Amino acid sequence: MTVGERSRHLLAWSVGAAVLFACYLGLSRTVPVNSDGASIALQAWDMLHGNPLLHGWWLSDVSFYTTELPQYALLELAFGLHSDVVHVAGAMTYTLMVLLAAMLAKGRERGTAGTGRALIAAGIMLAPQLGGGALVLLLSPDHVGSTVPVLAAFLIVDRGPRRWYVPASVAALLTWSLVADRVVLVTGVLPLAAVCLARGYRGAVHQRRPWGSQWYELSLGAAALTSVALASLVEAVLEAQGGYQLGPFGAVSVLSVPQIPGVLYSDAQAVLLLFGADFLARPTGLLTGMALVHLAGVSLAGWAVWIGARRLPREPDLVSASLVAAVLINGAAYVLLIQGHDVLAAREMAAILPCSAALAGRLLGPRLATPRLRPLAAVLLAGYLACLGYAVAQPPAPAADQRLATWLAARHLRSGLAGYWQASGTTLASGGRIQVSPVCVTRDRVSVEHWESKAIWYDPRWREARFLILGGQADCYYVTAAQARSAFGPPARSYHVGPYTVLVWSRNLLATVR
Repeated sequence: MTVGERSRHLLAWSVGAAVLFACYLGLSRTVPVNSDGASIALQAWDMLHGNPLLHGWWLSDVSFYTTELPQYALLELAFGLHSDVVHVAGAMTYTLMVLLAAMLAKGRERGTAGTGRALIAAGIMLAPQLGGGALVLLLSPDHVGSTVPVLAAFLIVDRGPRRWYVPASVAALLTWSLVADRVVLVTGVLPLAAVCLARGYRGAVHQRRPWGSQWYELSLGAAALTSVALASLVEAVLEAQGGYQLGPFGAVSVLSVPQIPGVLYSDAQAVLLLFGADFLARPTGLLTGMALVHLAGVSLAGWAVWIGARRLPREPDLVSASLVAAVLINGAAYVLLIQGHDVLAAREMAAILPCSAALAGRLLGPRLATPRLRPLAAVLLAGYLACLGYAVAQPPAPAADQRLATWLAARHLRSGLAGYWQASGTTLASGGRIQVSPVCVTRDRVSVEHWESKAIWYDPRWREARFLILGGQADCYYVTAAQARSAFGPPARSYHVGPYTVLVWSRNLLATVR
């Protein structure tokens, strides 16, 4: 490839990235920022202001410490603390995921064949679904960003030479992402380790080749497994230095027979949501039609996974085999371990979307490039572009707690308490000018919320809290006005703000929080 050709390719990828980012930013803004994304933004802000280890923070069961948190910190360094940081970060992450999937689909192919393979992958991922799809894929950090370094590791294996530094780079990328999110175990570590070690064993034992000739596959498998130990070491060092504390993982229960149909229905709907094809919970209309168009992408991805799974034991392409394994292992883990009826739990298997899209490009590219199928492919791509254009044209939604934050600021109420879903979201919507800390309230007891919060927020020596927001529901926040009076005494004032009630006291409520 000449210098001029390289320049044209680089320009095309850059322009494509810019256009996709602009579209995904508009689509992300159609979904209101909530306390999940706000909590990450507040943690990144704290890192920027002298707390890089997040000392005193209780996080969720996923830290995002080495992935989205640095991204948020850089965005806040450039643009400050406000809700739009969540939208910008979400659009950046999804744009990267689409581009990496397209590069993986292209592989080492050049010319029209390579472009066609890349377009298949990018087309399948092109237009996330309005509502739940945008919420899962384009908003708060929740396993989508953890897929980016995994795809980058697969891309290095695909494009790199059989040299020692390729396994070393893969180990570094997987370690980096594992520190942030343990879901990488099923999206990157286990698939790559299983495929590479199986290929090395088969080559040495079944095909009777020297073990030394299998060093590359065995090294890649060992690198994947080594990343688990390295990530655990990094986490131990962070803990020893007084870093953040992770929340507990959700409990895993065994399915009963009557639960199986409902869980499988929910799992199928979650897959449809990832591909923009969730028509099951929608009334008949334009959005249903848009979802039905996306069934083409589901079909292509499913076809590719089926082909890849059938030839997995004899698949000559290491990356294609790893992508198949990633889809199968992530899907199996989701079905067996998540067992939820919430379609938004699709975020737990977000990696299935780019992995199966890249696989479709690699395995179906030659089949779809025939003259008979090209017009159909062009019509489908036009349909996806129309869906994306319609979604981007929708009006932006304000942050979920923007009205509440504006009301509090107008009355100079600067620090208070609320349930999880009204706490950090209100703080971020105010640009950090108002501090609302999440608490748990059960009967007449008020306690610290050990989930996406910071210990100093509850220390009455450093902070005051003079109001309590009622009306929002959370896992440990079912409080009535009577319970609030029992816990804190009679309030000095009471206000109604939309669906919320704000009770105000003339004393510091943190003295009562335990």
